[in-house]
Amino acid sequence: MTTMFIAIHALAASGVVLLAPVQIIRRTKDRRHRWIGRSWVILMYLVCVSGMFIYTLSGRFTIFHALAIFTFGTTTLGVIAIRRGDIRRHIGMMVGSWLGALTAGAFAAIIPGREIPQLAVDDPGLLWGAVAAIVIAATVWVGYVLKCVPAQARSSSNSGFLRKNSMT
Repeated sequence: MTTMFIAIHALAASGVVLLAPVQIIRRTKDRRHRWIGRSWVILMYLVCVSGMFIYTLSGRFTIFHALAIFTFGTTTLGVIAIRRGDIRRHIGMMVGSWLGALTAGAFAAIIPGREIPQLAVDDPGLLWGAVAAIVIAATVWVGYVLKCVPAQARSSSNSGFLRKNSMT
């Protein structure tokens, strides 16, 4: 059962790491931004929840579990912030959540005894095959959204509200 949670955790975390730069780099915050953003939030929640079931290093609650709870909270606050039109807080919470995920991922990849370094030694073909599949899946999803989802904002009154508040 732990292996299933580790797989969900790793796949979702990879999606989180790959989708965030698209959101940050694209200047237009339109319907496409919301589609990719909602996907990112779902993946982040999967990362946090699945992480709560992983106890392979110590068999007990660790700093990674506390960070998962914290990140679940910051991601939720980021969603609430944009719903309220607070763009600066939204950006801070989402970028902060992403940077935290990058940091946690880096530690997961370099700490001996963790699944990623162990898989790199035991079955590098599987590791790099999974990495390639995740990159391809994320690229296909972003390509689909950018090509097929109309760019216009939800409504002119809402986009004006968000634009006006982003200037303050």
